[in-house]
Amino acid sequence: MKFFDPFAVTTVTGDRLPHWFQSGATLFVTFRLADSLPREKLKSLREERQRWCEEHPEPWDEATERKYHLRFSAKIDRWLDEGAGSCLFADPSKSKIVMDALLHFDGQRYIVHSAVVMPNHVHVLFTLQRDQSLDRLIHSWESFTAHKLGSSSLWQRDYFDRIIRDADHFCNVRAYIRNNPGKAKLREDDYRLHEAPVEWL
Repeated sequence: MKFFDPFAVTTVTGDRLPHWFQSGATLFVTFRLADSLPREKLKSLREERQRWCEEHPEPWDEATERKYHLRFSAKIDRWLDEGAGSCLFADPSKSKIVMDALLHFDGQRYIVHSAVVMPNHVHVLFTLQRDQSLDRLIHSWESFTAHKLGSSSLWQRDYFDRIIRDADHFCNVRAYIRNNPGKAKLREDDYRLHEAPVEWL
């Protein structure tokens, strides 16, 4: 398992949200349904976030990343957990399609350590194989599930991702994924959780 290496080659892609990527890295990714958050709230938050990021260029140290999440991620997480939009994946048959897609190439193109399909968003903690592209992987997950569910506009255009810094960061993200359904007060049938064993935990 490879964590963030400040001396390794890092590529940055994306327009509205920058995506920092290192080959073979362990990543935490969140993507969500297109109707999961009100556009007005997102526009205001995006403008605030852009100003903040201009004053705090990446890569961030642990303290700066904590400030970012308290100011922005926590707010988005709270909105998502309030259950806005169609909440398509509260239907177990539909959440199964998404989880099956996440696990389809598990152990080949990537290793999924933990994942949860919430009613209107998805969290995945995984390690990519060195020859794999994050953008292509997310696109394949989204395009396959959109086709299976009969909607070309299923997913929000962009996604959130973070390179895992170290073992503590990994454990915190894994716990966050596991606890997200309870935090959102979901019933057992309203979400789908996957956790793979990790030898050093």
